[in-house]
Amino acid sequence: MQSVNLKLVIPVISVATLSSCGTTKKVEETKPLNIIYIMTDDHTRQMMSAYDNQNVETPNLDKIAEGGVRFTNAFVANSISGPSRACLLTGKHSHKNGKKDNHTTFDGSQQTVQQLLKQNGYQTAIIGKWHLDSEPTNFDHWEILPGQGSYYNPDFITKEGNHRYKGYATDIITDLSLDWLQNDRDKNKPFVLFLHHKAAHRNWMSDTTYLDAYEDKTFKLPDNFYDDYKGRIAASQQEMSIASDHDMDIVNDLKMYRPGVKTRLSGAYEYGEYARMDSAQRAAWDKHYQPIIDDFYASDLKGNELAEWKFQRYMKDYAKTIKSLDENIGRVLKYLEENDMMDNTIIFYTSDQGFYMGEHGWFDKRFMYEESFSTPLVMHLPKQFKKRGDIDQLVQNIDFAPTMLDIAGVEIPEDIQGVSLLPLLKNKKAPKNWRKSLYYHFYEYPAEHAVKRHYGVRTERYKLIHFYNDIDSWELFDLKNDPKEMNNLYGKPGYESITKELKTELKRLQEQYDDPIREQFPL
Repeated sequence: MQSVNLKLVIPVISVATLSSCGTTKKVEETKPLNIIYIMTDDHTRQMMSAYDNQNVETPNLDKIAEGGVRFTNAFVANSISGPSRACLLTGKHSHKNGKKDNHTTFDGSQQTVQQLLKQNGYQTAIIGKWHLDSEPTNFDHWEILPGQGSYYNPDFITKEGNHRYKGYATDIITDLSLDWLQNDRDKNKPFVLFLHHKAAHRNWMSDTTYLDAYEDKTFKLPDNFYDDYKGRIAASQQEMSIASDHDMDIVNDLKMYRPGVKTRLSGAYEYGEYARMDSAQRAAWDKHYQPIIDDFYASDLKGNELAEWKFQRYMKDYAKTIKSLDENIGRVLKYLEENDMMDNTIIFYTSDQGFYMGEHGWFDKRFMYEESFSTPLVMHLPKQFKKRGDIDQLVQNIDFAPTMLDIAGVEIPEDIQGVSLLPLLKNKKAPKNWRKSLYYHFYEYPAEHAVKRHYGVRTERYKLIHFYNDIDSWELFDLKNDPKEMNNLYGKPGYESITKELKTELKRLQEQYDDPIREQFPL
């Protein structure tokens, strides 16, 4: 459908008549592939039915995987929103791109994937959540949420100024993206669209359309909901417990708002999201929540009964945001299908990291434990690609930038630390020299949720983590025999050899990625 003079990696065979000795020859033309990168916030694999169907159904997200691939071992480099987004744009770990935590500003003058694509003829656009505390650079079009953004009647920042749209953020971000695809882009050029949703970030505000969804469902309590954190000092010192009224706020997080009830975060709800609603939205909201609020305060729950009630409310609210999300993903797919774009467009779907849905008794992310270290990653692939089904190799969000460049036929700069996933997509068999381990480094402490700074290495079977700064603690897990990471094997007899091997690999990765932490803690 589109034509532009670019170096391209996917050949399309066509017939052209050439006058040469009176013969007709077949020549090979190539066309650029469009790229749509859809990223949500805090959407975890446990809440996507392509990975786990015990909690929710996500038919439209699953459809992306059905038209391509599902990565079963996709991970992030730093499990927190802003840094994860910087890893995406640069293809580099946090210590190289400078965005180590949510409080530092991303330097948009540095080399980014959209810059390189733009220089090579691609239109570039980002719509939705940015969360990098800087103005987007090298985008032909951008319309972003300020900070975390709002679920209801959200504000957007543009080159021309700020706008407030009436409605629900997930719908609006989709509306703006479809409008750009239909009306604002040059349809004679390839494009990359970063479609970034706010959902499913705290405080999990449902669209009024789905307020009643999941209310009849009882979610299964994770087996380790009452984890005692034995042998895991850092895990015992976090502040992300569902049971804790300090950590999971009754009013802000669970919407049990009542005038006169003051909690640590009640003002954020009363004068924030709740105050943004118009009269019709608030009427629908109050009609749904008021009976739940009245019943909650009348019940005066305590102890485990209260903790499990909070878990159920959290799961219902989170699931409702995913229902809206999946519906809007379906709108994007429908547009592409109706405009014959599915076979010249690659679609990424992922999240900025995973999230805890009651595992270890938690919500939120940050830790290198599997639930937040991992991320969903599915891709729709045009028919030219050979691979379908599951890809089990270890991949990371620093790989997304080089993959996009490789798809576009753009040379990957040597300083990019990730590797292109294209070889995994083009061939039925994975390259023999694919990476065997991943490196992780989390920096945001002291901060909300009190997760200690740590770095670590993960192989196919084992994980070694070092918590540092105001703590010096090591953890070793056998993911085959202990997938829920309950039994810290570090320092136990019989694990000396594997510990030594993992420390050697950790040192190698720190040297490969040039992380200066290796000078502070030589291995």
